[in-house]
Amino acid sequence: MNSVPGMNATGAAPHDPVADAPFLSGIPSHTRKLILGAAEYRTLPGKNMVIQSGAKATHLFLLASGKARYYRVTGQGKELLLRWLLPGDVFGLASLLRNPPPYMGSVEVAEESEVYVWKHVCVCDLSLTYPQITQNALRIALGYLASYAERHGNLVTQKAEHRLAHTLIRLGQQAGQLLSGAVHVDVTNEQLGNSADVGMFTTTRVLKKWERQGAIAKKRNKILILAPEKLDID
Repeated sequence: MNSVPGMNATGAAPHDPVADAPFLSGIPSHTRKLILGAAEYRTLPGKNMVIQSGAKATHLFLLASGKARYYRVTGQGKELLLRWLLPGDVFGLASLLRNPPPYMGSVEVAEESEVYVWKHVCVCDLSLTYPQITQNALRIALGYLASYAERHGNLVTQKAEHRLAHTLIRLGQQAGQLLSGAVHVDVTNEQLGNSADVGMFTTTRVLKKWERQGAIAKKRNKILILAPEKLDID
């Protein structure tokens, strides 16, 4: 099997994801310790809702271990998976603003996870003392914006099958686990379709086609990527 592009041989997380976190990029190690020391360190159980879309942005979170889903719910009640959050990722960036808007998405941890948590007042004070925090947060936000702009462009220019393939590969790169020769992606048919802006009927049809071709296998709430080169990603 050829591994999903962008994944290492083991699918393992970086040795020290917090030290490598983009949120702390360019900040000296002794200052990073001060910033992390100002946070509360929490252990969260799996399936725990951390932030709710539309709620007041009162905290900033840095994921130290585990995995979480960042998503929105559409007006039709469909869950739109925007991104898997992995160790080193931050969420709740709106809390950096003096008068923050509500959280734009919801976050639920998928498994037992550990997070650093800063209160709104604390992280605002830290950003004034260490301006690099604000620079890093802006860079992260622009990265998210670029990915969503690309997604919109794909909706206009790509066929449904292409969008499903690109979305599945992206999820494999972000949060896939390489086990027994396959990349295991925690995603349902509905989540994959919603995230690729493809209807359920078409999503099911394409996934069955890929199964027949030996590109993927299906398990409960999982898709196993067996041969990514067989996916239509041109």
